Amino acid sequence: MARRQARAAGGRWLPWLGLALLPLALPPAAAPGGCPSPCYCVATPELVQCRYERLDEPPRELPASVHNLSIAGSNLSVLRRAAFAARPLPDLRLLRLRHDNIQAIEDMALQGLPALRTLDLSHNPLLSVASGAFAGAPLLRTLQLNQALLAAPLEEQLASALRNLSLRRLELAGNELRALPTTLLPAGLEELDLRNNLLQRLAAAELRSLEAPGLRGLRVSLGANPLRCDCALRPLLAWLQSAAARVPDARSLRCAGPPPLRGASLVRLRLEGLGCAASEGGEAGRLETASYVFFGIVLALIGIVFLMVLYLNRRGIKRWLHNLREACRDQMEGYHYRYEQDADPRRASAAGTPGL
Repeated sequence: MARRQARAAGGRWLPWLGLALLPLALPPAAAPGGCPSPCYCVATPELVQCRYERLDEPPRELPASVHNLSIAGSNLSVLRRAAFAARPLPDLRLLRLRHDNIQAIEDMALQGLPALRTLDLSHNPLLSVASGAFAGAPLLRTLQLNQALLAAPLEEQLASALRNLSLRRLELAGNELRALPTTLLPAGLEELDLRNNLLQRLAAAELRSLEAPGLRGLRVSLGANPLRCDCALRPLLAWLQSAAARVPDARSLRCAGPPPLRGASLVRLRLEGLGCAASEGGEAGRLETASYVFFGIVLALIGIVFLMVLYLNRRGIKRWLHNLREACRDQMEGYHYRYEQDADPRRASAAGTPGL
């Protein structure tokens, strides 16, 4: 009887349980304003992610209120003109387009994104960037191009595309750069990420470019670069010692060579520790010559001070010498008198006969 009642109660609850589980079995409904079918909204329509969906172009049905849009693992190939203008996104502030096989960016590709502040194009094999590629995003402040410049040298094209922007942060990590990309540094840039490249040193001319008007406050990250601690590193080492605050990861910088200095910390390294020879570019010879000249000047100053002290105290020194001479004379006279007493035979025999 109890078993039958339990079965009956279970039968009454089954329809309600099915209704409760029905939303989990059905695909998520489009959010008001339209989350596109290959993508999904996270928490609210303000955050949209399209991951590993083989999209050939950006989705057209996006919520008008979206703030962050992420498209990863697609095949956009070419970011065409007005690619996001089918439905304007006036509130979009962050756009991530990672691993999307983007090879070319056409003029005004970001048209319709007036509030965009951060653009991430990392991990794309860029081959071509039009001079007006970012013209549709006047408020763009952060541009991430990590591992995006490996397929072709794009410094000239990027310099033209960045000319009219007011960037604050530029990320160029992992691009196998061998020199500081001075042409890609717009005035007003505050942070430059050059980690994980192939930089062995920064030349004096490159460091001077960092002191140009508009770049004097620029902070440069140099971690994970194969820095070679030889004579050519002298300009960078001297700059680090005077402007360590401009390299946030200065304490993590290590020498990649030569073998005696491998693993040494750059902030603890001294110029004389680089083991430069006079034949290496002439810089070491000039430094050694300057050191000897400075040492000679110091010795000359010490000598001049000593002579001045002697001159100002000439009377006291003369009196001291006179007293010393008199003391020596008295001492010598005492020795002479004692010698004469010991040499007299009569005094010597009288001293030998105490009974007399």
